[in-house]
Amino acid sequence: MTTHLLTGARPLGGEPTDVLLADGVVAAIGAEARRPGAHVVAAEGLVLLPGLVDLHTHLREPGREDAETVESGTRAAALGGFTAVHAMANTTPTQDTAGVVEQVWRLGRDAGWCDVHPVGAVTVGLAGERLAELSAMARSAAAVRVFSDDGKCVHDPVVMRRALEYVKAFDGVVAQHAQEPRLTEGAQMHEGVVSAELGLTGWPAVAEEAVIARDVLLAEHVGSRLHVLHLSTAGSVEIVRWAKARGIDVTAEVTPHHLMLTDEHARGYDPRFKVNPPLRTADDVEAVRQGLADGTIDTVGTDHAPHPREDKDCEWAAAAFGMTGLETALSVVQAAMVDTGRMTWADVARVMSTAPARIGRVPGQGRPIAVGEPANLTLVDPHARRLVVPEQQATASVNSPFAGQELPGRVVATFLRGRPTVLDGALVPAGVHA
Repeated sequence: MTTHLLTGARPLGGEPTDVLLADGVVAAIGAEARRPGAHVVAAEGLVLLPGLVDLHTHLREPGREDAETVESGTRAAALGGFTAVHAMANTTPTQDTAGVVEQVWRLGRDAGWCDVHPVGAVTVGLAGERLAELSAMARSAAAVRVFSDDGKCVHDPVVMRRALEYVKAFDGVVAQHAQEPRLTEGAQMHEGVVSAELGLTGWPAVAEEAVIARDVLLAEHVGSRLHVLHLSTAGSVEIVRWAKARGIDVTAEVTPHHLMLTDEHARGYDPRFKVNPPLRTADDVEAVRQGLADGTIDTVGTDHAPHPREDKDCEWAAAAFGMTGLETALSVVQAAMVDTGRMTWADVARVMSTAPARIGRVPGQGRPIAVGEPANLTLVDPHARRLVVPEQQATASVNSPFAGQELPGRVVATFLRGRPTVLDGALVPAGVHA
């Protein structure tokens, strides 16, 4: 494996230093890093972060390869600075058996762009009725530790309680898509002034908040871990804040789009802005930004949800919910949180690497930038500006809500155990500089 010398990099946005990567680890930092024969990566002015970890990615394979494959999705992840992603269970067939999660895990391993950790379904076929093979998936080669019916809510409190109890045996976590189905039947966007003016069926904030309130109490009752996916309302932030103050073992995530966009974007009936949970109000955006900054919200999860053109190139009511996000997530977080002074780059490392790796129990990821640690790293140019052109991205789908917008920051390089998957902003095939 080639030795790489990153010259003048700024770990976590701090003082510039040299960093040597050798044999898959950080071999030296500072003056000791300069060794002859190393491949030099000029990193002056660049921020060095631990490789990003996404707890919430839809890779679509098996079953919807017209939208994304593990290969195309992990290429997008590497270009976005990610060294590990969690692949959600709503595939066809569903990731509800050891065989299917192992298939996805092997596809990720063979692709080689980043680590792929399959998420196991909580219930068989995401139907919300019978628990899936949780223990078998945990004991499989994929070593599943995160379980979710994402895309659907585990709405039955008895089933949710049993799942929370069951995963305790192998230190798993249930990641809940908080959506009370009876309150959101036919819902198209956030319930409020804009939905009333547009004549679209509203999606009330309480449909999310009621499920979170129930589930934090269930988690407390059974003494288990709960993770709240794509939290989107001010009320949800307050519930999680209350639960943490009470000592309940709950974590939460927010998506990049809920940090940046509001329901006002629906006024043009452009399906690029149709997502689940829906874009909320400006007050909700302010609340989730504050929650992320003060630690109430633990992580940023992309909820990367690619769709083929025909699923989005249609009228609003018929369009699929979801947005791509792997290749824009870091830039959106920079724009919403770093450039506004709410967070430092060390904070970004916490919410996009350290915390998601800890929650997902991902070994070797989210580690400190220190000698002897695995060289899973990302180099970012915080001063760059780039225009989002979905057709030029690696993901197989083009449903980005940021199409045509200029965003700050650019991933210059990504290293997976010391091997560059991205250099100079371009993918590096296995065997090159390896």
